[in-house]
Amino acid sequence: MNDTEVRLERIRGTAKPLDHNARTIAALTSNPGCARRAVLDAAGLDKQRLAAHIGFPVQAGQSRYAITRGNAFESQVKADGCAELLRLLREQLDLPIPRVSYDDLEPVDGDDTREARHARTRRLLARAAEAGDDAGTLFDHPMLRLDVGGRPAYLEPDLIAFQVRGQFWVVEVKSFAIIDGQADGDKVAAAVTQAAVYVLALRGLLAELGYGPETVADEVVLVCPENFANRPTAARVDVRKQLTVLRRQLSRLSRIGDLVAELPDQLTLDLAPDPAGVPRRPVPDLVHALDRLDARYAPECLGSCDLAYFCRDEAHGHTATLGRTVRDDLGGVDTVDRALGLAEGTVAPDPEQVEAAELLRLAARLRAEALG
Repeated sequence: MNDTEVRLERIRGTAKPLDHNARTIAALTSNPGCARRAVLDAAGLDKQRLAAHIGFPVQAGQSRYAITRGNAFESQVKADGCAELLRLLREQLDLPIPRVSYDDLEPVDGDDTREARHARTRRLLARAAEAGDDAGTLFDHPMLRLDVGGRPAYLEPDLIAFQVRGQFWVVEVKSFAIIDGQADGDKVAAAVTQAAVYVLALRGLLAELGYGPETVADEVVLVCPENFANRPTAARVDVRKQLTVLRRQLSRLSRIGDLVAELPDQLTLDLAPDPAGVPRRPVPDLVHALDRLDARYAPECLGSCDLAYFCRDEAHGHTATLGRTVRDDLGGVDTVDRALGLAEGTVAPDPEQVEAAELLRLAARLRAEALG
């Protein structure tokens, strides 16, 4: 164990590190500049439990209804030998083959380890890659692996479509509806980013077998219910932008030692419980330790990070709470009070704030004129 791993283990404390999944890896891309999140995720710390203990609990995860609905829709898509799915794939990919085979990679006896399922996935994908351009096999719930902060994260896509014209395709099945050709933008963005995680992991597996990244398509097939019925529809979505962001953030986690080296040696966020199951660490101590980790709060964090409510409270009065666009436009103007003072001309700008001060005064003048 190297020095960085020792430091991360000390930060996490006595708890076992949390495993990443596609949802948590996708969330890493929502705020790549936040050192606090990068360190806590690399350490595998339970941010949801930490947030609850310091007084900022969150309602995390999908509702039971959403999970049940998602499972029912996925079963419908894959029923009768994936008949509906094959219809959609023929439309989207112009398949040259009339029939396909099907490999279900879920545990057969309930005792398959992730490592064993990953090994089986690797063997079957290697066989398909060697079989030629149009192997014609659907891989249901394969087990992929991706390195996240020095630890393997095991990932289970809904499906990997067969190899066609020299490429594998990732298929993501989601239960949110596409109505009149439109869907909720946030849900689509989250689904596409998760699918990009699977593309990255699949490319990593095939790279180990000697195949280049072009072996996996830059697009994914997103399958959703259409309109108010449950009839599935599909669309191809380009994930190149999401792949670039994912690679950059995962690379940043691999260099987590640079961030950890700047922290106090004995910094810890240990949540070791007492006999009643309540963390022993006093809340003020944990908050003080969190203060040593630089945060980069933005309103978008509320949908992707368990510590977002704490960070929002911490950032009260700062321009970051108004959104990334405002924060970036104002440059080095960190607080709302200072921004108002610069706009009114009652505060002298620092040299690096001159341009922002001019914009604020202009905005204040235009607002005054608009109000008469």
